[in-house]
Order: sequence, then structure tokens, then C-alpha cells
Amino acid sequence: MIKKLTDVFFIDDEYDLRLANEQTLELAGYNVELFEKAEDAIAKINIQWPGVVICDIRLPGMDGICLLQEALKLDSELPVILITGHGDISMAVDAIQMGAYDFIEKPFSSDRLVETVRRALDKRQLTIENRQLKTKLEDQEVLGPRIIGKSQVMQTLRNTIKQLSDTDIDILLIGETGTGKELIARSLHEQSKRREKKFVAINCGAIPENLIESELFGHEKGAFTGAEIQRSGKFEYAEGGTIFLDEIESMPLVTQVRLLRVLQERSLERLGSNETVQLDIRIITASKIDLRYLVDKGEFREDLYYRLNVVILDIPPLREHRQDIPHLFQHFVLISSARYGREVPAIPPNTYQRLMSFNWPGNVRELRNLTERFVLLGDECISNLDTNTNKIPCTPMTLPEHVEVFERALIKEALSDSGGIIKDTMLLLGLPRKTLYDKMQKFGLDKKAYK
Repeated sequence: MIKKLTDVFFIDDEYDLRLANEQTLELAGYNVELFEKAEDAIAKINIQWPGVVICDIRLPGMDGICLLQEALKLDSELPVILITGHGDISMAVDAIQMGAYDFIEKPFSSDRLVETVRRALDKRQLTIENRQLKTKLEDQEVLGPRIIGKSQVMQTLRNTIKQLSDTDIDILLIGETGTGKELIARSLHEQSKRREKKFVAINCGAIPENLIESELFGHEKGAFTGAEIQRSGKFEYAEGGTIFLDEIESMPLVTQVRLLRVLQERSLERLGSNETVQLDIRIITASKIDLRYLVDKGEFREDLYYRLNVVILDIPPLREHRQDIPHLFQHFVLISSARYGREVPAIPPNTYQRLMSFNWPGNVRELRNLTERFVLLGDECISNLDTNTNKIPCTPMTLPEHVEVFERALIKEALSDSGGIIKDTMLLLGLPRKTLYDKMQKFGLDKKAYK
């Protein structure tokens, strides 16, 4: 039999009061542990404990204020609810300023006790979930971007990345739009001996043709009209690290000649210069098109193709590893919920079946975008997925709509942090009282929900 985790530590030196409130809370579905002394409860509190503390202010030995101070040293976000007599109100108000979650004045009703515990536990659960998510994200940043998926193709891809990461060999990534080519390039960098140096990503298709050589290789003062100062290019900026050239198929043929020399000699000359700059970099390139096809059409240099064709990683489209979709979706839901300050939503029935029936022409990027809509707007986008036409009939959010979502999340967070106290919320947000009230009314936010 699995023992249920304790929801509430209830501390009071009056035996009858302890038993009566234990019964009240257990009838409401909470698991309670009783203490006569605050010292005994403190010994059982740790940062992983998912419960809340209720403590009378006036106790022999360690009183409620001392317990509050010691508990917050163990976990600054632990909800501590104080029980006060009429003469202790000013003391309880001071305790709120010290970090207490709330106080309940004697005599109190069962409903008041249960409702306060419910709100405190909701906040505690959200705190624990956010910590777990933060830990996952920090681990991800330390280890480099994660390549998520349990399918055989993704396991093989991860193993290949691991084998190639700590070498200096140049790599060509081939994959459709949205398959995560930059993510994989970053993973190669983060797991390499160059991880402490720069990772410089460039989209060759986004740079005007007349500027791409200057952008990549740099220029001397006066090299062309408008070149008023000397400028180092992206290759020099990436010195010691990794440079990632995405959409290499878009690179002009004349620039391909210069890139070939950089690949072969690991050196370059800035535009307008005769001096050679030595380079210590790793070069990763990516294309969404088969370069051999472009070579045959005369749109890509054959010698550069063979120079890039040393190690090729084929990135599978999402439709070829559909079994990874549920895991990816769950991961993106956590990320989006944290990003927008939303509670993690429940996954509706048949969600994964619909997602896995869709063909995902935009691959993982398209799935991530859909997940953000799900977190912000609900499950309508998922229920409306057209698995026959592979279209997602969702109206795109406008910039004002994005701003409103962000504003609402910030105000909710500030109200929660301040316990619904308007004055403190104003200070946190830097807003005048009228502006705050107007926005709360606009977003349907009630301060009472956060007390």
C-alpha cells in the first residue's frame, strides 16, 4: 500500500482544537499530520515537501512567528498559515510582511479553513511544478539543446551526434523546413570541446546577395561605398567556436567560391584586404534541398558539394517518427506554460490520436506553434485539425492579442505574489492604481481570488 503524502502540518497546543480541525480537513480530502510543538514540525519540513503549514501564533517554546522564520529559511516559498486570536491581529499582519501566506482569526468556520488550505495547496503545487520545469530547462541549457524522442530514428540520430560532437569534422545537415537543423547544430556544438566558445548561426537565405560576402568574411575601410570602418565578418567572430550556415543552397555562386577556400584552408581575406586571417572554427552547414539535385541543375558548385559531402546527417521529418509526437507535445506544453505564466493545461481525450494522424508538413516547428496556441487559447486548434488536408484552421494571433496575453499573465503573477493586495501589486508592476484596475477589469481578474 502506497502511503499518501501529507498535505497539511497542523500545529496547536490545544488537543481538542487539533482533533477538530484534523477531522474538518480530512473530510475535505486532505491528509493531515498533527503536532503539539512547532519544533517537531520544523524537523520534518524540506524544500521538496509539497504541503502547507498551519500554526497557532501563541505556543509554548517556539511560537508561530519563530516557526514562520525557520520554515522560510528552509523554503522561502512554503505557504505558512497562522492561527490568531483577536489580540494577535497586528502581529499576524506583520507576519504577512515577513512572508506568511495568510492568517485565520479565531473563531473560524470550517469553510474558511478549508478554502484557505485549498488556495495554499494550489499555490504550493504550482511552485513545485515550476521548480521542476526550471530544473529541466536548466539541465537542458547545461547539456545543450535536447533532441527529444524515443523512436529508433531519433535514438540513432542522438548516438551519431554523440560520436561526431567532439571531432572537428565539418558536417552537412539535410532536412525539411522545421525539422530542427539548428537545434542539432547547437547540440553538436554544446557537446564538443568548443562548447565554451561562440555558436554563430547565419541564415544564408536571409542576407541580401550584395551584402553576404561582407557579412561572412568582413571588409576593410573603403572596400566599397559605405564601408567607412573596418569590420570583421561572422567567420572571424566565431573564432574558436562553431559557425552554422543554414539554407546553404541559397548562397550565391560567387560566394560559394570563397566559402570553398575557407573550408579547405581555414583562412580568409576580408574584402579589400590582401592579408590572410587564420581561422580556428568548425563549420556546420544545412540545406532543405538535396544539393546533388542543385548541382545537376548548375545552381550549386560541384566542388563545394563534394567538400561538404564528407559527413551528412539526414534529419527525419516528423511524419517518419510519429511515435515521438506525444512526448514532444508534452514537452512543448511545459515550455509554453512556463513562458506565458499559464497553468499546465489538462490534455483532452483523443488529443494524441489526432496529432499522430496529422501529416505535419511544417514538422516539429509546426507542432510547437500549435502547442503554444493550445496553451494560450485552448484545445480548439487540436479538435479542428484537418487530417485530410493537413491544414490547421486556426486564426493567427495578432500583435495586440500577443501583448494582451503577456499583460494578463504578468498581472496574474503580480496579484499572486502580492496576495491580492492592490498596493503591492501596483509597486510590482509600476502601474498607477486606476491603470491597474482598468486592466484587471479588462482581463476579468479579481483580487479576491489571490488572497
